[in-house]
Amino acid sequence: MNQTPLTPEQLASMIDHTALKPETTRAQIRQLCEEARQFNFVAVCVAPLWIDFAVHQLSGSPVKVATVVGFPHGNTLTDVKAFETTQAIERGAQEVDMVIPVGTLKCKDTDAVLEDIGAVVESARSKPGLVVKVILETALLTDEEKVSACHLAAEAGADFVKTSTGFSSGGATVADVTLMRRTVGDRLGVKAAGGIRDLATARAMIEAGANRIGCSASLAIMQELAADLNAG
Repeated sequence: MNQTPLTPEQLASMIDHTALKPETTRAQIRQLCEEARQFNFVAVCVAPLWIDFAVHQLSGSPVKVATVVGFPHGNTLTDVKAFETTQAIERGAQEVDMVIPVGTLKCKDTDAVLEDIGAVVESARSKPGLVVKVILETALLTDEEKVSACHLAAEAGADFVKTSTGFSSGGATVADVTLMRRTVGDRLGVKAAGGIRDLATARAMIEAGANRIGCSASLAIMQELAADLNAG
């Protein structure tokens, strides 16, 4: 099967190099940032605790610092999510990945979900250019709920919809990325995250419509691509 050509530069420009496990140490964040500099990944994604340190480590680099809000369950109060966003901005974050209140969506209380996303977007707009990604946690949703969440994210003014936290019952799938891209069209970006550990999976997500990939196995994926290109 013919595959779309993918250069290392193109792939790196789509990767959020991620370390969000609760046991992550300062040394691991330092290594994450060094690797992101080396490969010129678009961003690192770290817990709020590590924003200051990551910003310092990436000073002078084009690599952005992303963080998470309402993570990983999405059940934080809306006002708290807005406050988290403000705090992240003050510490230098350039992107925030927020988790929607999944149970609220499943109750079909779309007004509350819209308000939740909108509060984060409003806080984010205090910093021009800050990117907001909305995590749907697709493994817990029906297709109808995924479509609804995508529309709500667009209506609220978010920049991306994202499949998963990586901390639930499942991660990104080609079917979900395809559905999300079809739903948002060109209005929003689509980030695939959760369980992306090899080049074939990353490539499949991109071909399905993802223009951002969140993963902790970024180096292995880049090395696999380099090996493929050298073999060719």
